Amino acid sequence: MKKLLSTLMVIACLALAIPAQAQIKFGVKGGLNVSKMYISKDVVNSDNRAGFFIGPTAEFTLPLLGLGVDVSALYNQYGAKADNETATKKSIEIPINLNWTIGFSSIVSAYVAVGPQFGFNVGDRWFDNVCEFKKNTTSFNVGAGLKLLSHLKVGANYNFALKDNGTIHAEEAIGFKQNTWQISAAYLF
Repeated sequence: MKKLLSTLMVIACLALAIPAQAQIKFGVKGGLNVSKMYISKDVVNSDNRAGFFIGPTAEFTLPLLGLGVDVSALYNQYGAKADNETATKKSIEIPINLNWTIGFSSIVSAYVAVGPQFGFNVGDRWFDNVCEFKKNTTSFNVGAGLKLLSHLKVGANYNFALKDNGTIHAEEAIGFKQNTWQISAAYLF
């Protein structure tokens, strides 16, 4: 019984020591995105629209396991076009990604990331009196990239909508989804 109790105590101490070595880094993240709106009617031109995002980011990592979480609050902006009218969609996006980092050396390591993203519209909700963007959206991220010198993260990400991002009001209301490719760079202090 004493051996079992001693073993459990050692395991508990090790479990407490791992979070003590955990690293929290803060920084700035920015990048470019290319969005495509998927609509079942030809009311809005669904050509690709480029945009950008920028904002603060934080990363929490358990060094021994390579697991971590990164959270950002990003100002996101991209264009939309209907007939000859153009508009700018503005939102605050909050991605919460689970990361797994595989270290090749202290200079370069690779990571994969997955997680949900929550968006909040901060611009006009109506576009050309035809398209109405939702107040908030939910999507999912899948991405990969490189971490250089433990401070610079460069990656590519695909973000796909889990539910409709808005409604086209034509003869009948039609929901649409928006999927986005993102290329990002983050500097962590």
